[in-house]
Amino acid sequence: MFKRTNGFGLLFLLLLCTGCQLHSLSKQQQPVRLISQPVGVPSELCKASVPDYIIEPPDILTIEAIRILPRQPYLLQSLDSVTVQIVDASGLSLYEATSRIDPSGNLTLGPLFGSIEASGKTIEEVRESIRLEVGKVYTKPQISADVAQLALFQQIAGEHLVGPDGRVNLGVYGQVRVAGLTLQEATQAVEEHLSGILNKPKIAIDVYGYNSKFYYVITEGAGLGDRVNRFPFTGNETVLDAVSNVEGFNAISSKQMWIARPGRNEQGGEQILPVDWLSISKRGDVKTNYQLLPGDRLFVAEDGLVAYDNQLAKKLAPIERISGVLLLVTTAAQRLVFFEESAAFGAGGGAGF
Repeated sequence: MFKRTNGFGLLFLLLLCTGCQLHSLSKQQQPVRLISQPVGVPSELCKASVPDYIIEPPDILTIEAIRILPRQPYLLQSLDSVTVQIVDASGLSLYEATSRIDPSGNLTLGPLFGSIEASGKTIEEVRESIRLEVGKVYTKPQISADVAQLALFQQIAGEHLVGPDGRVNLGVYGQVRVAGLTLQEATQAVEEHLSGILNKPKIAIDVYGYNSKFYYVITEGAGLGDRVNRFPFTGNETVLDAVSNVEGFNAISSKQMWIARPGRNEQGGEQILPVDWLSISKRGDVKTNYQLLPGDRLFVAEDGLVAYDNQLAKKLAPIERISGVLLLVTTAAQRLVFFEESAAFGAGGGAGF
């Protein structure tokens, strides 16, 4: 006869081992020791001005060209704009306009005088060329020609992305490293770079896109994986703002949270700012509604019971699978034995009859 077997002994051993692991896990669930910070940390009603902004990739800078004059003698180039005024001997204005040197290097003087070659010439040489051209028709014309706008001016002024290498591209003027500099330092760096090409350049730099400074909201996942949200830093965010950005807490979060700030505090330990969420939300207490700084991590701790339940489910899942397989095998074996005994009994009974 087939002997019935079961896995109750094996199941008991697995439960015993899992129980030891869960006991070890419960010992690891120790509360995080928070290091108190000194009084005077900026908060909701007592915010502080952030330090000078440090430029980093991929910030977008705007450069305003206040004084851009080429070193003399300057040779005109294609796309430079020249203002030309032509007056005859009697004082009658024959032509007055601002024209751009076309890509072929010619400057148009209207249908009356055609065009002259201007690229590669100084403004004085262009005046003389216009005088010669107009002198073919008019006697003693008065010619005025001045540079209205340099084509290279457009490559300096405007918006510039700080590239991954920390440089801004100024077109034919080359590239200038600005990463790690304040706005004032970046302005000096660009002016020094341009001074080798231009005559005492003067520019102004401002930040158009603040793309390099962030703070983070980290929600502990109760054993199922943490969630990290990154938000751009604008200089005015508090803990309450950060929590509102993630639309509050989820079912696995506790009310315990703190700000982990990069660097060391005055005692040489980690900069940890404990947050009293109940006081902030229920009582309007602004004491721990700290002002956030670039790089801050607002850490929201998990609910201990939910985390323990998830860990327990993880540990018991293999046991449930093994016990299910054992139960299936045992049931199949029992049915097989039942059919064998039924067949044997039927054969024996039929023979006796």
